[in-house]
Amino acid sequence: MLFRLPPEALVLLIPTLMFALSFHEFAHAWMAAKCGDTTAARMGRLSLNPMAHLDMMGSLMILFVGFGWAKPVPVDARFLRNPRTDMMKVAAAGPAANIILAMISGVLIRFLTGAGLMSEVIFIMLLYFTRINIALAVFNMIPVAPLDGSQIFSGWLMKSNPQLAWKIQTHGPKVLFGLILFGYITGFSIIWMVMAPFVNFFMFLFAGISI
Repeated sequence: MLFRLPPEALVLLIPTLMFALSFHEFAHAWMAAKCGDTTAARMGRLSLNPMAHLDMMGSLMILFVGFGWAKPVPVDARFLRNPRTDMMKVAAAGPAANIILAMISGVLIRFLTGAGLMSEVIFIMLLYFTRINIALAVFNMIPVAPLDGSQIFSGWLMKSNPQLAWKIQTHGPKVLFGLILFGYITGFSIIWMVMAPFVNFFMFLFAGISI
């Protein structure tokens, strides 16, 4: 999960960040259970409790490096009714959940601002909460393993080119880490360059704000 937020903002927004990450992973577990696999539910992952989802190292990396992760939700494809398409649904559930949260907070920004009920503190919190959730959704839709987008894209690609799908899953983590490391060292993030237009589009769509 990648974020481009100043460290001081992240410190102030730890509760909202934790909720966004937890809701993302909860959505994966919920969809897996709906599709027949209760592995995550049996492990206590069908919960909004942050302690069930947060990874200590991943959380620290978000604060100090600018990207990080939560504990991945375990999914056993053997229990899914239709493994290929159900894995795609499970993968898509996380980003979809964050888009729903972003839409709700964006609507709140519009409503409270229009009604003259918006304070500066509430505005900043809602603004970053909206952006965090959009960034989570957009980043995870990048079709590179281990991101959710790779599961969706590979599930579609599996029918026509299973060998390429396997290569994406196998080499994706190296490519992703290399891109993140390149951005961290040089200050020029290729990933953010790809993400920014989508993040700005959804920010304007939901909250009427361009950043």
